[in-house]
Amino acid sequence: MSDNIQTVTVLSKTTWTPNLFSFTVSRPDSFKFTAGQFVRLGVNPSQLKYYQQTDASDETADTALNEDVFRAYSIVSSPFDEVIEFFSIVIPDGAFTSQLQHLQVGDELLLNTMPFGFLTLARYQKPLPKDLWLLATGTGLAPFLSMLQDLKTWEDYEHIVLAYSARSLDELAYVEKIESLQEDFGTLVDNPAKLIFIPIVTREPVDGALSERLPKLLLEGTLQARAGIALDIDTTHVMLCGNPDMVEDTKEALKTLGLVMNRRGEGNIAVENYW
Repeated sequence: MSDNIQTVTVLSKTTWTPNLFSFTVSRPDSFKFTAGQFVRLGVNPSQLKYYQQTDASDETADTALNEDVFRAYSIVSSPFDEVIEFFSIVIPDGAFTSQLQHLQVGDELLLNTMPFGFLTLARYQKPLPKDLWLLATGTGLAPFLSMLQDLKTWEDYEHIVLAYSARSLDELAYVEKIESLQEDFGTLVDNPAKLIFIPIVTREPVDGALSERLPKLLLEGTLQARAGIALDIDTTHVMLCGNPDMVEDTKEALKTLGLVMNRRGEGNIAVENYW
């Protein structure tokens, strides 16, 4: 086993919907990461309690894959938390998530302690921080929750707009946590950013939520109007994470509106393509 691979223990699990869940694992003492980064997480399905507790006569137990399967996962928790939290979708035929849905407290996973990714606020050198737009669908919310639990984010910006899109209300996870962030973190710094949370639900009507896809909301100016803030090439940082189609279409919409990709530290738009 690589020196970077450490065993971690599942400490808790939260089921949001049949296809969405979160879980926390123990954090190795040496593990460090920057808010917005992701790690490679591994599971050996045959070692999960779910299969070990299955009746020996049940073919399910015998067909459990007996090898380590790794996938990339953004981290939900703050870089300063004592545990590591992840947010996962269940892909029915996925070798990884179809197994991970069976997680139980006490199960062991493998963590590659080398963090990856450049969806971090440190990438922005110019323009200087003023307005931060975090645009997410589904589990793409994870890196943004990590950033919003880092006090430096609240110190550096004047406004933070978190637009979070899901298909249905029950898939809009972490809402209570989001609504408590201003008090839990903003109150710990002088002159904190103002957090503007904009929920979006695209497949059912929900009071207080917008209903169109992010690219359309941006091109029509609906999202900016709800936030009360304009997109400006000289003041705006925008980060995108989630469904690949959303990321691509929203990136193009932002470019149509005059914003530019962040390259070598300069520019407005940053995306992560590990999906």
